[in-house]
Amino acid sequence: MPLNIGAHMPISGGLHKAIERIQLAEGHALQIFTRNQRQWKVPELRGEEIHDFFMARMKWGEYPIIAHDSYLVNLASPKGDLVKKSIEAMAAEMQRVDGLDIPILVTHPGAHIGQGIEQGLTTYAANLDRAIELSETKRPDIMLETTAGQGTVLGSRFEELARIMELSKHPRRLYVCLDTCHAFAAGYDFRTEQAYEKTMAEFDRIIGLERLAVLHLNDSKHGLGSRKDRHEHIGQGELGDTAFSLFVNDPRLQSKFMIIETPKDAKDKLFTLDKNNIARLRNMAAGRG
Repeated sequence: MPLNIGAHMPISGGLHKAIERIQLAEGHALQIFTRNQRQWKVPELRGEEIHDFFMARMKWGEYPIIAHDSYLVNLASPKGDLVKKSIEAMAAEMQRVDGLDIPILVTHPGAHIGQGIEQGLTTYAANLDRAIELSETKRPDIMLETTAGQGTVLGSRFEELARIMELSKHPRRLYVCLDTCHAFAAGYDFRTEQAYEKTMAEFDRIIGLERLAVLHLNDSKHGLGSRKDRHEHIGQGELGDTAFSLFVNDPRLQSKFMIIETPKDAKDKLFTLDKNNIARLRNMAAGRG
């Protein structure tokens, strides 16, 4: 049974609060934004904030913590001002994550905004390299997340993620985060054992399963190939129970980090919804549902 099943948790009130919240949900992995992801400014970490985070982490145990960068960052943009801000923000986020001893940073490949896919991928890879070099860090590893392919967003095809790795000067730091909702919306099917094996074989052929480090396990409100990024609770969307049972029982994925980003309710202070989704996945892994 996979041990590293957890959730994305809010950091309101301090980074350490996310660790308290994942414990309420009985998760064994955590994903966070390390700051307000709707703002460009990356504030300096205060000593008290770092202390509280590390103390909470120590009490929680040796469970993985993953960071997700800001949705504002677009390293594929042809617009000079946006690219400059994106490179600086990405570099600052790498430094911040490294300072928090978080080894993984998930990021979206951005949007080409009319350049075309190949030029967008080339632009993205070059600017990601610049951000890595500007950060002067050896960590974190960067997880390129699969996308639903809405608009001019890159990363909806496995070939596009493989191309970024091929173009980068730092391919050893690049891995993939497979979001089940996004991939399904982009046209990859997981709903039957045959469809699942076909899709995973395609991933292995194009990218390699050894480059898959993180899974975002989210059901989808919309159908196969819809190109709509709308998450649903586990088993309650268009993907359904069978797909998630296949993921959590795949022996090739037992060491991967599995994170849910399913809908939350502001009134759910005990994070019962997350707890139920995590429990559902664990039950599937144990053959109980």
